[in-house]
Formats: sequence, C-alpha cells, structure tokens
Amino acid sequence: MNKPKHNANSWIIEQKWENYSQSEHDIWLRLYDRQYEILRSRACKPFLDGLDALDLHGRGIPDFRQLNQALKPLTGWEVVAVPGLVPDIEFFDLLANRKFPAGRFIRKPSEFDYIEAPDIFHDVYGHVPLLTNHVFADYMQAYGKGGQRAYGNFDLKQLARLYWYSVEFGLIRENGAMKIYGAGILSSPAESVFALESPSPNRVEFDLTRLMRTNYKIDDFQDIYFVIDDFDELFQATLQDFEPIYRSLKSASAFSPNELTAGDKVVTYGNHEYLKK
Repeated sequence: MNKPKHNANSWIIEQKWENYSQSEHDIWLRLYDRQYEILRSRACKPFLDGLDALDLHGRGIPDFRQLNQALKPLTGWEVVAVPGLVPDIEFFDLLANRKFPAGRFIRKPSEFDYIEAPDIFHDVYGHVPLLTNHVFADYMQAYGKGGQRAYGNFDLKQLARLYWYSVEFGLIRENGAMKIYGAGILSSPAESVFALESPSPNRVEFDLTRLMRTNYKIDDFQDIYFVIDDFDELFQATLQDFEPIYRSLKSASAFSPNELTAGDKVVTYGNHEYLKK
C-alpha cells in the first residue's frame, strides 16, 4: 500500500511579526526577565550561551527573520512559524530538514503563569537556544529522521516518550551539578525549581529502552526525570537502530510515571550534591 503524500512545508506560515501589539511584546519581556532570573543558576550552560548568541530579549517577541540570520550560520537550523501543533510525519520532516516549527501566538495576560497549549515563548525561548549547540542540533535532526523511519511501521508513542523525556523534560549533569535542558522545564518558572530541588520526583539515569517504555503526564509536574551525562550520550543513543527496541516493546506493558524498576540507577539529592546510588 502506498503511503499518503505529505508536504511539511505546507504547514509553514508567515510570522507577521509587525502585527504583534506592544502589550504582546511586553508579555514576552516580562516572561523572559522572570525566567532568566530563575534559570541563570539552574539551566545548562549551552542553553544560557544560546540565549546570549541569539539575543532573544531584544525589543520583545523575536522576529524569525532576524533570529534565523543569527541561528542558521551557527548550526544550519532555522525557526519556521506554524499555525499550531503539526501532524507527526510533517513534524518529523521539518526536524529532519533542520527546521524547528514554532507557534506564532503568545499567551494572554490571564495565562501568564500557565498555558495549556505551547505558545511562542515556550517554543522559541524554551527550545531554540539549544539549537545553537552543534551536538544537540544534530540530535534533533537525528530524532526527526528516526521519526521518518518509524512512521507507518511502528507505534510512535515510544518515540514520543523519547522527545518528552529529553527535549521537553530532560536533566543533564554539568560540572558535578544537575542542570536543566528540557524546554518544558526551561519555560516553566515553577517546574524549573521543582525539577531540581523537590524531593518528590524520581531522577533516573538515562536508559533508552526504559525511557521509551515509560508513560508521562501532560497536565502536572513530572514524577520522573531522566538524567544524561552530556548531549553526546543522547545523540549516540538516537543513532542506533530502533527497530529491535520497537519490537521488544510491542508486547511489553508501559511503566507508570511514578514507578521505579529493579534496573533503575536512581539519582538522589542530598547536601546540595547529586549522587549516584
């Protein structure tokens, strides 16, 4: 059977930066300033370096045309505006071609502290700074290519879990300390603190198969975070052939987000140091 044709570029729209109001720019600036104060001691260095390289503060909401003039020469990535969530295969195709889809709307003042659907602040502030890092940029493209291979052949929920627990809610070791690299945390003031400092969630060493078997929560803070040593670990894991993993998980039950397994290497917090057990 022939697969249906698709065109990822058909989802790309104009940002129309000139249509943003001053009040919308002010919301961006308030969000940026609040989050930067929280993250300067909690975010990983490549994220903070990316903020500096792209100057995402500026006069408010970034103009994608200017943003891409800074981003593309660094890693070949560009940000493209889309009307909302993009279907799976088109999303994979965009990533595989080093195009990051971002919604162009910004939250209303009434949604300042929490918004259900990802807006431009989450998509650009949370995700784009790390696209200046060569290894992470390559990981994102490899993820897109992996999605292209899996689409139509395997259940995509395992691949979605990898994106969720890395790109959105990943933690990383940096000079002996725990730092944030996941955009879902980086764009959330409350979870930026919770993910690192709360005794509540489990923090577990990155294990690809275990991660891809783990369900996640979309409406609350996470019960579990997976911790990598560096972005190269993440990138190398993505380069392997996922087919044996998909086949092994086909008949395996999923783990709940708050469940620990016998094989987990748990990372715990104590005396302001993260230690391996």
